[in-house]
Amino acid sequence: MKNKNLPTLSILAVCVCCIGSCSAGHLSLVPDTPSKAPDYFCTWNLQGYKVSYSSSENTRAVMTEQSLFGKDKWDGWVEVFPQIRADLYFVMDDSWDIPKDVNSSSNEYLGLTILDPMRFPSFDGKPAERLAKLNKKVRSYGWKGVGGWICAQEASSDSACRSIDVYWTERLKAAHYAGVDYWKVDWGRHCRDAEWRQNLTRLGHVHAPNLYIEHAMQNEYVEFSDVFRTYDVENIVATPVTIQRVANLLPFETKDGAKGIINCEDEPYIAVGLGCAIGIMRHPFDGKLPDGRQDYVFPPVGRNYKKRLDEVVRAVRWHRIAQPFGVAADACIDTVRLQDHWVVQANETWMSRQVGDVLRESAPARISRNMPLPGVYGVSLDSVPYVMASRYPNGATAIVTTERTLGRECVLCPADVVVSLTDLYQPVGIFGRYSRLTLVLPDEIPVDMIKVYAQDLISERATEITGRLTVEGNKIIIDGALIDALGLSAATHGDESLPGMVLQVIAR
Repeated sequence: MKNKNLPTLSILAVCVCCIGSCSAGHLSLVPDTPSKAPDYFCTWNLQGYKVSYSSSENTRAVMTEQSLFGKDKWDGWVEVFPQIRADLYFVMDDSWDIPKDVNSSSNEYLGLTILDPMRFPSFDGKPAERLAKLNKKVRSYGWKGVGGWICAQEASSDSACRSIDVYWTERLKAAHYAGVDYWKVDWGRHCRDAEWRQNLTRLGHVHAPNLYIEHAMQNEYVEFSDVFRTYDVENIVATPVTIQRVANLLPFETKDGAKGIINCEDEPYIAVGLGCAIGIMRHPFDGKLPDGRQDYVFPPVGRNYKKRLDEVVRAVRWHRIAQPFGVAADACIDTVRLQDHWVVQANETWMSRQVGDVLRESAPARISRNMPLPGVYGVSLDSVPYVMASRYPNGATAIVTTERTLGRECVLCPADVVVSLTDLYQPVGIFGRYSRLTLVLPDEIPVDMIKVYAQDLISERATEITGRLTVEGNKIIIDGALIDALGLSAATHGDESLPGMVLQVIAR
């Protein structure tokens, strides 16, 4: 992995990828075919919300068939994110596989990895058959498939007189039979045991070749992981923390054919800007917790995540255009670091904090992958946004600006951003806010021979914007107000997400 520090003006490239449908007299730049990316929605915060985060035991206890498919007020979890279910795995978090009445953090069933018949009574048969029936039911709601949280250990209730390889081979074969293609492997006795985790991946490749096994905990595990998760963050400082965690992983090289994809969890615009996968944790159950307290996991301050569901849809749909890619790619990490901070008030984090605590975090001002750093102008260092850009393996490019965390606000000051394209006729993802975005081409642009289209990634329809751009020689200049208008043109009423759009130049 190369880690270059480059001048302010950078060279950015964009991709050739399939333009989406052209039906009913309109063009879509977003393909109809769902993404193959290992993106998912995880139930943990729905579990916690339903029980007002009253305890870990209660949070585990509500992982049931009723919660997934029921019609009560806080149930029906499989009905979230209707626009992108086909692009996502539905990952059941802790504890879909342990007895319904056993929910402590230390019990003999953790790591059982067999669908519990009391939690899911409608799905009968042998373990693999039960899991297959559940997967079929989840898919009937439009999801890509079901996935599961896996405790990194063997359940003592079911591991006697068998080797670890035999234990996990049985479970991997059951997952393969059932069509379960995602395991989120988390804490447990082996959570920091590199040999155990690497062996689980090896067995998975043999016995469940379609299964993504996600690892976490130690950065070096990304070398043998198909997916590696950057892990839990406090949402009040999630932007700098997540950017820094991704930066820490980028220098690694994969081994033995591992995919090495980074999952940066519930930071969708960081994900598209840095070629990562998405693990959605936010959900549409808005407002206070059922017991009347403020939702301190998703507090209504700073970046109010539950008022920002559109950005999830935009980022996931971008993965229909360009797939996340592994760490075995050149990365440019800025030596300039931005210093962020948050002054904590009551009920703003799940961590143990005191009112008045100042959380200080730092991250690189710019990161790019497979291309030099973008140029950023016109904003002071105190307020300059984080800027990310990546050229994807298929040629697609995403450019992202996102907020700073400053005191009690998340601030995004629009900047002049300059990037250079290698091919005029490739789509560009543009996320965030800008004063102006300049795309520089190697040659003079044949103005009379092109049309330019743009599309809010939520939308199904592109808009021709040829006459709304400025073309000067080999440069396309897009005003920030136009990016705002286009990138939010299909926004949900009341949603606070930043703009997210795709731009495409097409020959006349």
